[in-house]
Amino acid sequence: MRTPMSAAGLESIDHTVVLTRAWIDELDTSLGWCNKHRSYRLLQAVLRTLRDWLPPHEVVAFGAELPQLLRGVYYDGWRPAAAPMRRRGDVDFMAAARDTFASEACDLSPETVAAVFLLLTDKLSGDAGEAVHGALPVEMRSLWPLARQAA
Repeated sequence: MRTPMSAAGLESIDHTVVLTRAWIDELDTSLGWCNKHRSYRLLQAVLRTLRDWLPPHEVVAFGAELPQLLRGVYYDGWRPAAAPMRRRGDVDFMAAARDTFASEACDLSPETVAAVFLLLTDKLSGDAGEAVHGALPVEMRSLWPLARQAA
C-alpha cells in the first residue's frame, strides 16, 4: 500500500527513510544492542565528529555518499568556515564525540566507533571510503577498517 506522500510523488523521501532505517538496523545488529535509538545516536555522534575532523572538500565529498536523511544529520550544525579539528589521535576523536553528546550515553568506545566505520566502509563506494580514510590523521586510521585491511 502506498502512503499519501508516495502517491504525491515523494518516493525519494520514502526511499531515504527506508535506507536510513536499514543502516541503523544493520549497525544495531552488528553491535548486538537491540536499541535502534541508541544505534542512531551513535551513528549521529560519529558522523558529526568525523565531519568536524575532515577538510571541507572531504566533508562535501563524503556527505554526497550518504543517504539523503543521514546527509541532513551529518551537515546539521556544520560551519564550513571553521577549520577541521586539530586534535589528532583516536582518543581525541572519541573524546570529541563524547563531548558532542554528553547528555546521552551512547556507548562510545573504539569498538563502537569501528562498527560505525565498518558500516560506512560497507555502504560507501570504495573511492569515498578510501578518500576519507586517507584524510584522517594517521593516529586515527586504526579505527577505520580500511587500515586493518591494508596492514
